[in-house]
Amino acid sequence: MPDSPNRPPRLILASSSPYRRELLERLRIPFDVIVPAIDETPLDGESPEATAMRLSEAKARAVAHRLSNENAPDAALIIGSDQVATFDGLQIGKPGTHDKALAQLQAMRGREVLFHSALCLLDTRSGEAQTLDVITRVHFRNLSDAALDAYLRAETPYDVAGSAKSEGLGIALLDAIESDDPTALVGLPLIALSRMLLATGYPLLEAR
Repeated sequence: MPDSPNRPPRLILASSSPYRRELLERLRIPFDVIVPAIDETPLDGESPEATAMRLSEAKARAVAHRLSNENAPDAALIIGSDQVATFDGLQIGKPGTHDKALAQLQAMRGREVLFHSALCLLDTRSGEAQTLDVITRVHFRNLSDAALDAYLRAETPYDVAGSAKSEGLGIALLDAIESDDPTALVGLPLIALSRMLLATGYPLLEAR
């Protein structure tokens, strides 16, 4: 059924991340989740910021392409997001294992890690995309190997870059967080997203 003039566009989160889904649920607006099929490998010589920005838009456009192939009639606002952590100028990936996570935390203790949380909101009605890189500076405490190992065994944060969940027990590893958007570090900058949605005319506080 085509969109009615008074109905807001369909909102789609282009992500497989349960953390981004939980964050978007805070806005209490209806949305669907479609997992984009893209290669997330950084390009040779690509900066961390460029990687995050490219992938956030690529995720949104991959879902838009899928909808087009399926002849989906509804207009949609598609949210793409990607996060890249950097330490000493190098990208930090998801550790995947306990040993790799411990090595990450040992290297970062007492140091600062930069998180690029890129956001894209693609409007399929116009094909235009709003994009933004929200930067978060995270200062890690200088903790012992035993403390770091105990944390990892308690929270097993092996699927997050930086090996620490700031929304959970991982906050105890951090000495300070500097950002314009407190939700950016978790993976989806809600302040920036709200601004983008309002810019499209989406009834953020009225759509229920």
